[in-house]
Amino acid sequence: MSDFIAQVVAGLAAGGIYASLALALVIIYTAVGLVNFAQGEFAMFATFICYTLLTNFKLSYFIAFPIAVGIAFVAAFGIERAVIRPFYKSSQLTTVLVTLALLSITNSTAGFIWGYVPRAFPSPFPFKPVNVLGVSVSIQDTAVIGVTLVVLVLIWLLINRTRVGLAMRAAAAYPDTAELMGIKVGNMRGFGWGLAAAAGAVSGILVAPRIFLEPNMMQGIIVYAFAAAVLGGIDNPVGAVVGGLLLGVTLALVGAYIPSLADLRLEMTLGLIILLLVVRPSGLFGRPHVRRV
Repeated sequence: MSDFIAQVVAGLAAGGIYASLALALVIIYTAVGLVNFAQGEFAMFATFICYTLLTNFKLSYFIAFPIAVGIAFVAAFGIERAVIRPFYKSSQLTTVLVTLALLSITNSTAGFIWGYVPRAFPSPFPFKPVNVLGVSVSIQDTAVIGVTLVVLVLIWLLINRTRVGLAMRAAAAYPDTAELMGIKVGNMRGFGWGLAAAAGAVSGILVAPRIFLEPNMMQGIIVYAFAAAVLGGIDNPVGAVVGGLLLGVTLALVGAYIPSLADLRLEMTLGLIILLLVVRPSGLFGRPHVRRV
């Protein structure tokens, strides 16, 4: 039983990371109605910035972390204004191609600056296990769960309990009406991109100590994040979080108790995305879209 609980805790830690990136995808979709395929690369780039602040500038983790997240916010806000905004009136396919171009450019830029040699990312939390009520759990996993939940709650409160969050949701749902009411729709869209990049940066920085830091580090994680967003509902932030946690726990238990499927977790996740899109496109908590014909 203790081993089962330990696996669940490890799954929640991984699921929290998926949830952070899934939430970033949902924020972008809610703000401007598109999926940003470069979201994982933005998170990777922010993680490299954090690494540089830690190693080159010798800043403490608790100073480098918010600086990197803030840089991610500002950079994404600028990218939305300079690169994405001119394509809002274009077809969705065009906008998708632009985000794919951003994915390639961001990945190549990171490789040019930092190289492709994997490197260890320092963590302020030890990996050693501690005994809690007879269950051995990792301090690192417990800390990741705590940090993730705090960040997710703060984002939820910002979106649902502040005037800025209300303005962002109004600009996304009814841009013309929001403009007439004095809301600067363009700024709200940029804010949505910045907020999504900040959430993604948290995901990248938290996952980096568990894997090696290199430009392709988020390409597998983004698949799990997409699955979490689809599972919970691409237009539902809470659903994306629940989807990420469910996915993390499920994959952890599969890896622990069905070893023959441990190496097929990515393929299983892709299969889950396809199945959900066929059976329930709106996800477990998403709102079905009805269109009059």
